[in-house]
Amino acid sequence: MAGEERPRAGSTGSSGLVRPPRPRLDQPKAPRRRLLPEYDPEAFGRFSERIARFLGTGRFIVWMTLIIILWVVWNIFAPEPLRFDEYPFIFLTLMLSLQASYAAPLILLAQNRQDDRDRVTHEQDRTQNERSIADTEYLTREIAALRMGLGEVATRDWIRSELQDMVKDMEDRQVLSQVESDEGDR
Repeated sequence: MAGEERPRAGSTGSSGLVRPPRPRLDQPKAPRRRLLPEYDPEAFGRFSERIARFLGTGRFIVWMTLIIILWVVWNIFAPEPLRFDEYPFIFLTLMLSLQASYAAPLILLAQNRQDDRDRVTHEQDRTQNERSIADTEYLTREIAALRMGLGEVATRDWIRSELQDMVKDMEDRQVLSQVESDEGDR
């Protein structure tokens, strides 16, 4: 018995059925295969921010204006068989609507990401301000304690006035002793 090995997972049990191997708890699970491809949401967010930044520039307005002018001029003055969008410019309207329908959500996505960054920045600023206020209050209490302690300590001006009083007393004594010695000499 002591030399026998214990049955391994995956062996047959008392009923004769094969048990599936038990997962090991000391090792991470293998990643599961996914049906849909994975994408990085941050990469898409960065892409949308770049587009939103470009849409908000003068360069975009200039390029868009030039394209529309060329489109209209081409479809008015080009030979009849080369025109691809006749006068009401239905295709141009469709292209501008398509561009606007994609631009609006991309701009909103970029704004949401900027709001998230602003929220984090404001939270960090709030935390820093709370720390600064706590530090200021601590320093205020320390200064008040020092002032109270200094009220009990001899200051330079107080020592100076005491020394001047002592010098004046000594001079008075010296003058009195000279007066007494002069009277005694007489």
